[in-house]
Amino acid sequence: MALGHLVDGQWVSDREQEDEKGRFVRPSTTFRNRVTADGSSGFPAVAGRYHLYVSYACPWAHRTLIARVLKGLEDAISLSVVDPYMGEDGWFFSDAPGCIPDRVNGGKYLWQIYTKAEPNYTGRVTVPILWDKQKQTIVNNESREIIRMLDTEFEAIAKNDINLVPDDLRDKIEETIDAIYQPINNGVYRAGFATTQSAYEEGLTDLFQTLEYWDKVLKKQRYLCGDRITEADICMFTTLLRFDAVYYGHFKCNLRHIWDFSNLWNYLKDIYQQPGVEETCRFDHIKQHYYKSHNKINPTGIVPKGPILDLDSPHDRHVIS
Repeated sequence: MALGHLVDGQWVSDREQEDEKGRFVRPSTTFRNRVTADGSSGFPAVAGRYHLYVSYACPWAHRTLIARVLKGLEDAISLSVVDPYMGEDGWFFSDAPGCIPDRVNGGKYLWQIYTKAEPNYTGRVTVPILWDKQKQTIVNNESREIIRMLDTEFEAIAKNDINLVPDDLRDKIEETIDAIYQPINNGVYRAGFATTQSAYEEGLTDLFQTLEYWDKVLKKQRYLCGDRITEADICMFTTLLRFDAVYYGHFKCNLRHIWDFSNLWNYLKDIYQQPGVEETCRFDHIKQHYYKSHNKINPTGIVPKGPILDLDSPHDRHVIS
């Protein structure tokens, strides 16, 4: 799959993302500074200072939207939402339904935010981005680190009393996020962006073996790390939400639907029905992005009408201790 990137601050609309065996390779993120509650990092956790650039379509960006709403940080951290379509110029801002323009930097394209932070930047242009309005720079563009900051460093200004990484579960949460990343979160892309049969089957096998494992785990406990919702559940949820609507058909992850896994399906509904989460889930953006943007996979750009997913129907997770 070819995507755009920046080279010395100049946009290049083509970049290969597979190795010599046709395996999809996801490069690392580059901005890794931290917001801290005490300001020791140079980025103090202050209401109104930071801005999130996201896409409703992107599972990585979606993580930060969920953490922001679960913590009650909507008033403290402002938001821009890119258009769901990603074309030759990458992510861009528009007035399409659900989009929020860049009212902080006045950008037309997301890559302009990267070059404002670093004029000679070379690398990927991705969401999410945590932007510091005061220093006029990108703090961080790694979703896992951003959700940790939102949960721990903004505690004093968060409206909701929820801890997504309790001390007694911290090690287990880290281990679980690591365990689901390559086979599940990245696994759907390893299958979908593979350019050889062997690479596709390798990714697909890892994906479904791991889904089956976690379906068994969730038969015994309500959430991935026990009886409390944590960061690990946010990381799992954003992939599961997109699975039947996009990954099953578009990425050829079609051995089984998520609704065929009784525990994963009810778990998905449980997270979806948490207060505020549904409002972060935009299937219109999700389907438009994948089916229209990936023209090597879906050259017609036709967006399917289905499937019908009744995520508001009752689930059985309350009875699991």
